[in-house]
Amino acid sequence: MFYYYFDPTYILVVIGVLICLAASARVRSVFGRYSQVRSYSGLTGREAAEQILRRNGIYDVRVVHIPGNLTDHYDPRNRTLGLSDTVYGSSSVAAIGVAAHECGHAVQHAEGYTPLAIRGALVPVANFGSSLAWPLILIGLLINSQVSVLLIDLGIILFSAAVLFQLVTLPVEFNASGRAVKVLESSGMLRGDEVGEVKKVLGAAALTYVAGAASAILQLLRLLIITGGRRRNDE
Repeated sequence: MFYYYFDPTYILVVIGVLICLAASARVRSVFGRYSQVRSYSGLTGREAAEQILRRNGIYDVRVVHIPGNLTDHYDPRNRTLGLSDTVYGSSSVAAIGVAAHECGHAVQHAEGYTPLAIRGALVPVANFGSSLAWPLILIGLLINSQVSVLLIDLGIILFSAAVLFQLVTLPVEFNASGRAVKVLESSGMLRGDEVGEVKKVLGAAALTYVAGAASAILQLLRLLIITGGRRRNDE
């Protein structure tokens, strides 16, 4: 019991947490900087989103205002594009960039972008796996029977599903950002220097997804180390 609570593999968890904190601080800093820069066009996040959706022939997606800071998202279930307080009514370069990114997800959905469909299918599996994996593994580590190995293996499989979700998220987010930059540049909504600033905002945001995937992989590695040691002790 003491070993499992104070084992050295906790360093992997600490590294994952630090990576996520650094990425989160970075995106807040960059977004905060460019949220103070008003776009030349004067478009708000809502107006930019509506224009981008129309340019892509999408008329059944509603752009709605949601509370919070950087809580922006596209929901394919009810076809709504939610823009947060700092994006919906703001005419900043950062707001337009974030709005365009979320429109990228709406376009992905309309086009049947495969990684987005895979990620959507993985959502219930990942949620179930992340909540049930650790209890199964802990029970498997605490009991001494043939069932323990089965519980541990099942827990690792479930947690691996959550890691897979994080990995599939990466191409989805990178693709959405690429679409955002392309449409903002080609449409003339933003000027050349403003497009460069949007790239910085979206690049910082992308780091949070990379950090999330890295943290999940480190946790999976820790699980494999811990359970591998248990198997060697049982032999």
